[in-house]
Amino acid sequence: MAAFSLSPRNGMPFSSTPALAPKPGASAGRDSEMSLVNLAARQRMLSQRMVLQTVLAARGSDLHMKAARGSLALFTDSQAKLVDTARHLDAASGDIIRKTYHGPQGVGPIIDAFAQQVGTALDLAERQSPRVEDALARLVESTDSALEALNTATTAFDQVGKAKSETLMKELAGIVASIQTVAREAKVVSFNAQVMAARAGQHGREFAVVANVLSGITNEIDGLSLQAVSLAGRSRTAA
Repeated sequence: MAAFSLSPRNGMPFSSTPALAPKPGASAGRDSEMSLVNLAARQRMLSQRMVLQTVLAARGSDLHMKAARGSLALFTDSQAKLVDTARHLDAASGDIIRKTYHGPQGVGPIIDAFAQQVGTALDLAERQSPRVEDALARLVESTDSALEALNTATTAFDQVGKAKSETLMKELAGIVASIQTVAREAKVVSFNAQVMAARAGQHGREFAVVANVLSGITNEIDGLSLQAVSLAGRSRTAA
């Protein structure tokens, strides 16, 4: 613990640490806007923040005691949300998440135990128990295994996200192909209509206008189809 520069009890720790205190309600409000993989990745950041906040809280910082409690609550709520997503995903994706957390090599117990250690250390710190130093030592020692578990979970959500993206791209490619087929057929109809209008002479003038409009529409469809194909290609490359 000597690696941290701390001030006396109830004093302010070094100047950079107040940023560790989360803004009330800010992160919780963003949960619904975050992708699953980003939410899982945020858990890694929160785990490290909680350890430092807990160490500082144990040294007498009321500010960091409050911040640590807030981070722990956010971490716990987010973890419950991530684990629960298996119920709302398709069968294959849900199976990946369930195995990640609850399978033979599941990381769920490791993550839960880490959160419990944080809570225990904070409780002991609030009571100024002499056992808090041992609790902190165990918490710091468990950080590597917790990070590894959180990395495994993030990788699983990334895998699910990429699989979903690939499925959407295949569906989009199918839709674009159907549109292009319709456009080709419409071009044939437009061409035949123009030929018939030309044969009809003066009587086919209105018919020719309709044929030209149809030709313009098919050209627009071709342009939109090419844009969709380009967008699908960029999305696949970015993934």
